Amino acid sequence: MSAKILVVEDEPVIALDIQRQLTQLGYTVVAIADCATLALEAVERWHPDLALMDIRLRGDQNGIETAALIRQHHEVPIVFLTAHADAATMQQVKAVYPYGYIVKPFEKHDLMTAIEVALNRYQAELVTQAALAKEKELNKLKSDFIAIVSHEFRNPLSAILLSLDLLQRHHSQLTFAKAQSLLQRARLAADRIKHLLQEVLTTATAEAGKLQCEPSPIDLVAFCHQLIAEFQLDHDLKNTPQTTIVLTHTKEPDERNSLIDLDENLLHHILTNLLSNAIKYSPHGGKVQFRVHHTLDAAIFQVQDCGIGIPERDLPHLFERFHRASNAKAIPGTGLGLAIVKQCVDLHGGTIDVQSILGVGTTFTVTIPITQNEDCLPSA
Repeated sequence: MSAKILVVEDEPVIALDIQRQLTQLGYTVVAIADCATLALEAVERWHPDLALMDIRLRGDQNGIETAALIRQHHEVPIVFLTAHADAATMQQVKAVYPYGYIVKPFEKHDLMTAIEVALNRYQAELVTQAALAKEKELNKLKSDFIAIVSHEFRNPLSAILLSLDLLQRHHSQLTFAKAQSLLQRARLAADRIKHLLQEVLTTATAEAGKLQCEPSPIDLVAFCHQLIAEFQLDHDLKNTPQTTIVLTHTKEPDERNSLIDLDENLLHHILTNLLSNAIKYSPHGGKVQFRVHHTLDAAIFQVQDCGIGIPERDLPHLFERFHRASNAKAIPGTGLGLAIVKQCVDLHGGTIDVQSILGVGTTFTVTIPITQNEDCLPSA
């Protein structure tokens, strides 16, 4: 595809000659402008790949000032075409960081060389900027990770150390029930650390592109009942306000069993994160509705709680790493859970939808397509 060129030249005859030469060289001239106003309008409309800019223009603003205005709002490389080559002019030109400078009169091959050098330099700068942006993102990710881990690990580690210290110092004075309580506290803290490490490892695996989707037949009813049993055991250990998970399983009439080809590991990540969030953000307990429905084409999972809800301004950022809703700061968490859910859903080629009302509750709906005799989508 030929590069799109904007010609900014106040002499009509010269402008048409430049247009002719550019066309012969295989470029596309999107517009000719003779003043700053028309040049800016052309950039807005045509989004050229490069602008050839004369220094002398019609109107109050010259080519250097016009180039500065373009740079304020658009990333368009500019090559100056002018008869002025004195030191003062060159100093002014340098201030707007041009990608080239051709002194009139010039040969056709000089024009092509200047354009190609400018375009190649611009593309190289885009690659460099993208690399720097990626590095900046990775540095922020590392910084956020260190901050989250140091904060979230501190409390459970302190709980373990305190429990062990009390058991060591006062074991002879402790009743059996008190000793068991301290051991249970240490175990819960250790489980919390294990969960944090699992989240971090899963995120790292996904970031490295090594999180795979390997489907195999799963009995959805048995799988979901096992999940609920795990949450019930966790509740009994923590002795927290009772939250009941109510499982409802439905299927189309022509579905004779609940065996579906899905990746069990990814599905476990999806559902445990959604169910644990539903419980965690329902501080007064209550019921969590866990609905599972499957057809010949899709498996649909819905988790609905009656918790604190999610502020509307947080919804667009819900699946970003380390993002936590503004009303959840006092509740422990890393902000990785929903990011992991989204990655696992994407690997299945599925979708996730969320509806939430503050103070009323939140509903997550995950839809995973079912393909016959095909693997899930490859990891990105």
